[in-house]
Parts: sequence; structure tokens; C-alpha cells
Amino acid sequence: MSEPTTTPGEGFHPHLHDTADRPATPLRTRLHHIRADALDGDTAQSGGMRRFAAVSGKNVGSEKLWMGQTHVAPATASSDHHHGESETAIYVVSGHPEFVFLDDSGSEPEEVRLRTSPGDYIFVPPFVPHREENPDPEDEAVVVIARSTQEAIVVNLPRLYALPADEG
Repeated sequence: MSEPTTTPGEGFHPHLHDTADRPATPLRTRLHHIRADALDGDTAQSGGMRRFAAVSGKNVGSEKLWMGQTHVAPATASSDHHHGESETAIYVVSGHPEFVFLDDSGSEPEEVRLRTSPGDYIFVPPFVPHREENPDPEDEAVVVIARSTQEAIVVNLPRLYALPADEG
């Protein structure tokens, strides 16, 4: 028994074909291979770390996704920051980075430190202030990051949480 053939615009890849209301763009009609030595360091940064874009609107024409790497040097902490409207997923490749945030869901705000190992994942919801730290005195920590926006949104902050009115 043979499968019926599909016509352009049907089946597995309807988005690859031109339609009257949505013409295909060259960046969105093929796969993209981004080699490890071709990552783009011209992206939003925070002190104490380096971000490198692999998949972005600029690099490959992505519309809903950003993906790249972050490197945190030994014995270094990033600036406090958040990623705006982006949901962020983090996969630990090497090292034992720590992710610090303020949990204000209880009666008293509490600084929480998530200690990770290679193979672990972290999820950062939109607008949640945090920082990455690498307590290892010798080895760099490397993570892979995926975001729900096409570019790396980074909003650097003076602290993990807002200053009380009497301090600010």
C-alpha cells in the first residue's frame, strides 16, 4: 500500500512553501548549522559572564527562539539581572554554577542558591531577577541557554530585589 503524495503547502512542511499571505524567506526555508567556533559574542551581556548566540533572529532568522552559551570564569559572579519577557531554560554543560534568586513567596524574603552539576536544568520565568555564580577557583562554568524570544533580552540590575522606599 502506498501513501498518497501531498501537494505543496500540505503534509509535513506546509510552512516551507510560498502562500499569498506569507511568502517564504530565505532564512526560513532551510536548516542552519552553527559551528561551535562560529558563535556570536555580539549579544546582550552582564558583568562577570560572556554570552554567545548560536540561534537568534539575527543569525538564522528565528522568530520565537534564542539559544546560545554562557561562560562564567572561575571564582566569578554575574551582575544581578533578568531577561524581560523571556522564559529561559538553562542546561549545565560543565562546572558547578550556582543560580541565586530572591524567593519572596514566604513571610520573609529569602535568598535562594541553586547548586548545579553537569546535566542539570534550570528554568527562569520572565522578569525574575537572578545571578549566576561560579565558585570553582580553577574551572570555567559553561551552560547552554534557550529563550522564548528571538534575541537575548538582558536587563542588568543594581540588586536582586527592589530597594525598600526608605533605602532608595
